[in-house]
Amino acid sequence: MTRALVTGATGCVGANIVEALLARGYQVRALRRETSSLAALAGLDPELATGDVMDKPSLLAAMAGCEAVFHAAAISQYWRNEQETIYRINVEGTRNVLEAAQATGVRRVVFTSSVGALGVPAHDAGLLDETASFNLPPARFPYGHSKVLAEAEVQRAVAAGLDAVIVNPATVIGQRDVGFVGGEFLRTARQGKAVAAPPGGVGVIAASDAGIGHVLAFERGRCGERYILNGENILYRHLMRLVAEVVGVRPPLFVMPAPALQLAAGGVDLLRRMRRRPLLVDGNQMRLSVRRLYFDGSRAERELGLTPISVRQAVEEAWTWYRAQGLL
Repeated sequence: MTRALVTGATGCVGANIVEALLARGYQVRALRRETSSLAALAGLDPELATGDVMDKPSLLAAMAGCEAVFHAAAISQYWRNEQETIYRINVEGTRNVLEAAQATGVRRVVFTSSVGALGVPAHDAGLLDETASFNLPPARFPYGHSKVLAEAEVQRAVAAGLDAVIVNPATVIGQRDVGFVGGEFLRTARQGKAVAAPPGGVGVIAASDAGIGHVLAFERGRCGERYILNGENILYRHLMRLVAEVVGVRPPLFVMPAPALQLAAGGVDLLRRMRRRPLLVDGNQMRLSVRRLYFDGSRAERELGLTPISVRQAVEEAWTWYRAQGLL
């Protein structure tokens, strides 16, 4: 029986990887920090290992006897963290994981990147696929740039002989999202704060499908290749209306004009500089919400056999799980 280590196992994507692995009969070791809550792993029973991606000895100990490593640990809530922390964890942490995997003889690593590493489409009708390259100034989207640098670390390890596959999830909405990343759409709606929708759009993958997609990448993916995990592309106004229907609240009242959103983003940037600490929203995040960030997930469907559910089903998955856990 294959033993797999999952880093970032107490986060949404990591916890869904743990669930998918257990469902397919893997022995699972979940890496957690000393202070990490286990709420995302509710109902699951993996072996627990204490460690940190910035602590190399703990990685070596956690990988002992493992054939697979799923590296999902990262700073994903980039608007709530300083840039220095984002780069340190997402890039240096990835390098540490890869070096530990090489040292312990791991058979294959699956690295959780992001569609943020693909940049933005040249026009609103465009779909980004696995051949896309990051095309933004790093300061405009540090999180996406950090994933570009982390992917470069993976490719260097592949060139040195490590078997590794990269997956690029779109916006993840669904179960086990205790940090309310994609789940912020539901929480905001529930609190009656979803007054206006941004004019852009986004790709969405259900959290459960993101977990399954990682396991399929381990089983069927090609070394050194990228696989976009995306279920459906949707305008924000349609997504937020759908969320409102599922949660049972009123939908957004209007779509915010792009110029107004750009102006508001500048105000947020100024406020962040004045406060010298992260806010709950980021100016760059607001600017990106003007664009239709749509992605082609057909390669994962074709080569990995991923069959993603709809956005509505992803939202229903999230709502059902949050309600069962008493979080919304």
